[in-house]
Amino acid sequence: MDKILPAMQPIISSDGPAYSSMRRKTRQVKIGNIKVGGGAPISVQTMTKTKTSDIQGTVKQIIGAYEAGVDIVRVTVNDKEAAEAMTEIVRQSPVPIVADIHFNHIFALKAIEAGVAKVRINPGNIGSKERIHQVLNAAKDKGIPIRIGVNSGSLEADILDKHGYPTAEALYESAMRHVEICNEFNFRDVIISVKSTDVRLMIEAYRLVAARTDIPLHLGVTEAGLTRIGTIKSAVGIGTLLAEGIGDTIRVSLTDEPVKEVEVGKEILRSLGLATRNVELIACPTCGRLEIDLFSIMAELEKRLEGVKKPVKVAVLGCVVNGPGEASDADIGIAAGKGVGILYRKGKMVRKIKESEIVDVIVEEVHNFQPEE
Repeated sequence: MDKILPAMQPIISSDGPAYSSMRRKTRQVKIGNIKVGGGAPISVQTMTKTKTSDIQGTVKQIIGAYEAGVDIVRVTVNDKEAAEAMTEIVRQSPVPIVADIHFNHIFALKAIEAGVAKVRINPGNIGSKERIHQVLNAAKDKGIPIRIGVNSGSLEADILDKHGYPTAEALYESAMRHVEICNEFNFRDVIISVKSTDVRLMIEAYRLVAARTDIPLHLGVTEAGLTRIGTIKSAVGIGTLLAEGIGDTIRVSLTDEPVKEVEVGKEILRSLGLATRNVELIACPTCGRLEIDLFSIMAELEKRLEGVKKPVKVAVLGCVVNGPGEASDADIGIAAGKGVGILYRKGKMVRKIKESEIVDVIVEEVHNFQPEE
């Protein structure tokens, strides 16, 4: 059994301490050039949705995810053609590639030989101890970690019989069964995930693993669903754990393109101060006090500032009640009413502008904005 969790440490991100909560202290592993655990910044992952044998299509999705800010990409290796494609996919990828393996140790060996940066596989599901030894030895020789991925929908029959149905203890027991196999072969570079479609069960299971081990955790709500519901479920599940200092790398699982998963994952981190933000647009929810066409203004700003990678907070408020306070709290702010707006820059009132000038003025201010060192 792994040791009990040591004392917590302050959450640290590239922006410094995020808030008063504490970050769980874990051992550290490396996935290519990305550090996971041990106080490293929390990384964002996604998974390609193409047939892996379609090298061009798979690489295109990887590059799209990279441009959206992904750190690590997982690719399924589920047949011979997929295994044969991995060498070229790894060669063309700008980010570390994780091979997703189920049951077949030969595919795991081929993926390791192809140069993947991590293998997602449950050692207890690939057959004899000799097969397990081959995979773990190959991974150790290449210096790559293993992710043990446990899902509530695929627990071992004997564990389900023992617990009656998927529980946090059942997920923990399954994960530790595979960890013990790794320990038996003196393999410690492991990451654990204990995912579920049930957000409450997922949170409880991760808390259990976090309290009893120092192993890095990959967070996710499995099969979260279509974008709207999946985003909400992931934000609640992943966000709750991150706010408690639990979690070292995340993946938002959506029935959508990888880029969308990355965008949601990055936004979850930004909302908790765990990632450097790009342009952050803040607007009032609108009500009967609204006196400008805020909907059109924000739509145009979102379009024109898309892709601007600068840590700047922009607030546009459409009435005189909350407007001045919120606008002055942002890096660049507008408090507007009756066809005019007051421009604020880093809390200081600058000048009055017409409603028709708001978008152009904000875009210019963003491009001229100099973040503090």
